[in-house]
Amino acid sequence: MAAEFIKLYEENTDKKVLRHVVEVLKNGGLVIFPTDSVYSLGCDIMNKKAVERVAQIKGTKVEKANLSFICSDFKQVSDHISQIETSTFKILKRSLPGPYTFLLPHSNILPNVFRKKKTVGIRIPDNAIIQQIAEMLGNPVISTSIKKDDDILEYPTNPELIWEEWQHQVEIVIDGGMGDIEPTTVIDLTSGDPVLVREGKGSLRV
Repeated sequence: MAAEFIKLYEENTDKKVLRHVVEVLKNGGLVIFPTDSVYSLGCDIMNKKAVERVAQIKGTKVEKANLSFICSDFKQVSDHISQIETSTFKILKRSLPGPYTFLLPHSNILPNVFRKKKTVGIRIPDNAIIQQIAEMLGNPVISTSIKKDDDILEYPTNPELIWEEWQHQVEIVIDGGMGDIEPTTVIDLTSGDPVLVREGKGSLRV
């Protein structure tokens, strides 16, 4: 069965539609959603089978997959990542919400499916749609950017074309407007000092 194609607006998100998306996530569904950078594929962090489905689509295992955790706010970050140094937290507060992925040491607070990962990527996108989904879900949303095998446009930007390509692999595609062509800037904070891993949309001043 083809995925649902749902239109949502950042300026005036429909709470009833958001609740439906959250229910699908809780039931193990996969959703493609907009962020403040590129469109991403995700699921409920607490649903082991859904997380494994995302990794399978990416052609790898969970421990090797580049999966980020999208949080609604800093409370969700602190609830799922333990022992954040004060200097690290200041960097996060200064940069988020924004188009960054920050790599932090693995936390034992996370579900068992992530226990083999040495680091985790944390995001709070500056996008009201995915922020509200994570808030209503009550825990982070797994996120991994979707790519095209295209030399000209690596990241798809048109939600309708994304739906055409992904409609049989996910349960919902959210149309939140045209996506960006640049992914997040990835910063490694595992050693305390910021280390640039990938230059993307975010400013390098963190």
